[in-house]
Amino acid sequence: MSDQALRDHVAALIGWEDAHAGLDRIVESVPADKWGAAAPGLPYTLWQLLEHLRLTQYDILDFCRNPGYTQPRWPDDYWPAESDQPTPDAVAGSLAAYRQDREALTALALDRKVDLFARIPHGTGQTYLRELLLVADHTSYHLGEMVVVRRALGIWD
Repeated sequence: MSDQALRDHVAALIGWEDAHAGLDRIVESVPADKWGAAAPGLPYTLWQLLEHLRLTQYDILDFCRNPGYTQPRWPDDYWPAESDQPTPDAVAGSLAAYRQDREALTALALDRKVDLFARIPHGTGQTYLRELLLVADHTSYHLGEMVVVRRALGIWD
């Protein structure tokens, strides 16, 4: 496989929607009052999952490009502090930030100046490729949870 082919595959994987629903489909038409709704038997709301995805994705992006990176506290800094009903502006802001960071990660994957197999200089052995694959894997997992929450709330076709 050529270097460009690998980069294209990794970039596509970050926003992959071929085998499952992507974020845009999952958040489409969620009623405003359902973002903070608790589904019976499930530990997270749609809002908590969205914010966790945003916070974690940003953390990985920051780790990849910031030599002064400091790891946030687990789990406090990776999950929203509250599970209350978010405002529509909070949801829109979270989605916009998530999309912006996803674009930055895609650009990182496609940047030929970045050796995907190189260790991140300020890391402990992680490579850029590992971090990009981690984002894709982590996102896929939690998107699946968001579909389950929507089903449990009766708002998924």
